[in-house]
Amino acid sequence: LGFGFSLVEVGGAELRIYWARYADWLFTTPLLLLDLALLADADRNTIYALVLTDAFMIVTGLVGALENNVFAFRYIWWTVSTIAFVFLMYMLYGTLTANAKEMDSATQSTFATLRNITLVLWTAYPVVWIVGTEGAGIVPLGVETLAYAVLDVTAKVGFGLILLRSRAIMGDSSAPTPSADEQAAD
Repeated sequence: LGFGFSLVEVGGAELRIYWARYADWLFTTPLLLLDLALLADADRNTIYALVLTDAFMIVTGLVGALENNVFAFRYIWWTVSTIAFVFLMYMLYGTLTANAKEMDSATQSTFATLRNITLVLWTAYPVVWIVGTEGAGIVPLGVETLAYAVLDVTAKVGFGLILLRSRAIMGDSSAPTPSADEQAAD
């Protein structure tokens, strides 16, 4: 447990489940959704719905990964988690997109870029789960771990860089700043 993984026996085979990745997602993915919600000027109830649905999605994915009684239950939990994911994407493309349309064009553009990146990258997570060791076992643990690492870095660092480079968030950094003499004259 201290190394961020647990061994789970499923169908006579022992699987190494990295629960620490789920703990990471439980803290980091709500922050990404919060960024999108704040960018779109979402109300408090929408933010709560996003964060709670996200937490539900992650926890049900972990329950599926740790399920060791009946192999089919793993797929049931994956399905429940994936339904929560679809609901999240519906909220991003529905409620938040409608809110973002009320914003200036720079904010709309930043929101659309981040929303689309989130959709594309987050769609890969349930695919990796289902083909990885926690699902059908089509790809080995090393490939699964690498896929999750690439997705995590791209989704989080890429998201952050785009957000920080956005003039909608950081202001128009290309505007000239007044010189000391101009400031003194005011």
